[in-house]
Amino acid sequence: MKNYATFREIQNDLQRGTLTCLELVRHHLSVIKSKSHLNAFLSVYEADALSRAAEIDQKIKEGSAGKLAGLVVGLKDVIAYKDHPLQASSKILDGFTSLYNATVVDRLLAADAIIIGRQNCDEFAMGSSNENSAFGPVLNDIDNTRVPGGSSGGSAVAVMADMCQVSIGSDTGGSVRQPAAFCGIVGLKPTYSRISRYGLVAYGSSFDCIGIFGKSVEDVAHVLEVIAGEDDFDSTVSRTPVPTYSKLLTAERKAYKIAYVKEIDDSAGLQPEIRESIQRKINQLKKSGYSVEPVEFPLMEYILPTYYILATAEASSNLSRFDGVRYGYRSPNTTDLHSMYKKSRSEGFGKEVQRRILLGTFVLSASYYDAYYTKAQKVRRIIRDKTKEILAKYDFIVMPITPTTAFKLGEHTENPLEMYLADLFSVQANVVGVPAISVPCGKDKDGLPIGLQVIADDFEEQKLLNFSNYLTTIDQE
Repeated sequence: MKNYATFREIQNDLQRGTLTCLELVRHHLSVIKSKSHLNAFLSVYEADALSRAAEIDQKIKEGSAGKLAGLVVGLKDVIAYKDHPLQASSKILDGFTSLYNATVVDRLLAADAIIIGRQNCDEFAMGSSNENSAFGPVLNDIDNTRVPGGSSGGSAVAVMADMCQVSIGSDTGGSVRQPAAFCGIVGLKPTYSRISRYGLVAYGSSFDCIGIFGKSVEDVAHVLEVIAGEDDFDSTVSRTPVPTYSKLLTAERKAYKIAYVKEIDDSAGLQPEIRESIQRKINQLKKSGYSVEPVEFPLMEYILPTYYILATAEASSNLSRFDGVRYGYRSPNTTDLHSMYKKSRSEGFGKEVQRRILLGTFVLSASYYDAYYTKAQKVRRIIRDKTKEILAKYDFIVMPITPTTAFKLGEHTENPLEMYLADLFSVQANVVGVPAISVPCGKDKDGLPIGLQVIADDFEEQKLLNFSNYLTTIDQE
């Protein structure tokens, strides 16, 4: 079976009768099996997916199929799916089965999407390489010696390798956009509050966003219009109306004003091929009649530390619920209640999760709360105001999503600071809360994908998708 570039092609073949959902699911299952060495899936719901495919085939014949009929979807292992395992790729949740569906899962199922499995990720979504999983690293399908990015590495590789058409991940500091860049696909982080977080395992509650991986901008638009919108189960979700993104999608040129950050362009840590690739894209935009101008953003050096102070503080609080008492892993080597708490957490959590909990606990401690946490919250507001100031004058900010292309497995594992620097350009959208997307932007000399990041203002996903759709066609002009 061919590798479908868009969901629209799948739907056309389903309507013509030249394809069935059963055939499609069997195809993806065979790819998952043949590429099991990539370690992208932790659970494959073969029986469920085949049964559901047969039901949806019947609905298509009857003309009652939903909007996403025939869309095969994978879920990052931080999203609740009732009666299916949910572990956040951590030993601490060994044996845990979800008791309910996340809102996004309910909406996908209601639209007749087919969920094919649970995907590997960095433990509790903490990482930039998918090497922190309790189930081992995910491998990049282009080069198995390299990482796929993180934390949603399994979700990105699954789409990249045609194990499913779309994946649902989470993006706290770049965890959808960075692996999308490393894997040469599209990855969207929407506006904070655009999609309900109900049923998402919490890492940093004021940063976490559910995001979408797709082979095309069009597929991302189809999914976003289904899963976005208000939800009674999430008090932080926005009531802003949800457009029909896919129907309004266009690749037409519009008189957009685009900014790029001068400090990033001058950054010594940026891989030269990424700088050249993005500059080439900027030149193409200028040639096409767009206004593209450099802007100053003197706060760049403060974004990453602000993110790590606040995100680890929130992680320290959120992960306190995993204590070995109510569910998941409980250490067998305990003698009393205190040792049960201590040993269950120290044995159940991996090193990176422990590191972030300790960092977060430190910045929240009485002696350091004002010096770190309170100050970081103030800086966050300044960063948001400055970013919004730029977006008031320009439609988009374009920048790299990663400082390098996919690095080797083990290259940064001994130096956490080096690993954190992989998030250098991705965390701004999370600190500010605005939507951002990564789209393919060429390859380096080793054939590794390069991603271009586009940032828009709050709730301007439609404009962001339209422009991104144009960017994917610009090379064809």
